[in-house]
Amino acid sequence: MAIRLLIARPDPLRACTAMTKLALVRDQIVACERCPRLRTYCRDIGRTKRRAYLNDAYWARPVPGFGDSQARLLIVGLAPAAHGANRTGRVFTGDGVGGSGDFLMASLCRTGFSNIPTSQRADDGLVLSDAYIAAAVRCAPPDNKPTPEEIARCLPHLQAELAELPNIAVVVALGRIAFDAYLQLLKQAGHTLRPRPEFGHGSESALPHGHTLLGCYHPSRQNTNTGRLTPRMMDAVFRRARRAISKL
Repeated sequence: MAIRLLIARPDPLRACTAMTKLALVRDQIVACERCPRLRTYCRDIGRTKRRAYLNDAYWARPVPGFGDSQARLLIVGLAPAAHGANRTGRVFTGDGVGGSGDFLMASLCRTGFSNIPTSQRADDGLVLSDAYIAAAVRCAPPDNKPTPEEIARCLPHLQAELAELPNIAVVVALGRIAFDAYLQLLKQAGHTLRPRPEFGHGSESALPHGHTLLGCYHPSRQNTNTGRLTPRMMDAVFRRARRAISKL
């Protein structure tokens, strides 16, 4: 299935149809059982829980994407956190105050893509504008390290979401795994990438099918607590995404 690129003015009927189709894709993602190791891990985490969340009912299922069905910006992360999205059921949500979800959402809020700067609960009122967030892998992996085979088995979910997001023009990949997964998806769709884009924070590549691909370090605590990724660095990436979108 080729990835389509169509930039159009917002249309209420089209938006409603897109939301319905995305809901069907969402149901397929949630029901996925392709990776036994990951499914077992997610369910085990949901049973044992973390002390701070003992009273929470963990989602413990594959996590679909989230955001604006008419988005022109796609953000691709790595995978759900064991006690974050695996608990709340929404990408980049609930991994603690100052976690990757808050770090990302604060940047999206400062650059006009979200209405609030935090992401703690699925019912917190967060709304994304002109942005959609997905992940390379939809189940929390042990040690945050999915295998290459698990990434490959999960790629069709990202492809299915992209097929129902017709306005995507700019892609921000959070980390090398997300970057490589997106390029692999394009290769599977028949696109030739020569030279192959190289990942780096702030990298920018114009792709043959019309998308612009931006690289960004993943907002993991390992990166944000050490200063490898700062708020200013992340804001710069999303401001570039905003400028690219404004030229459409």
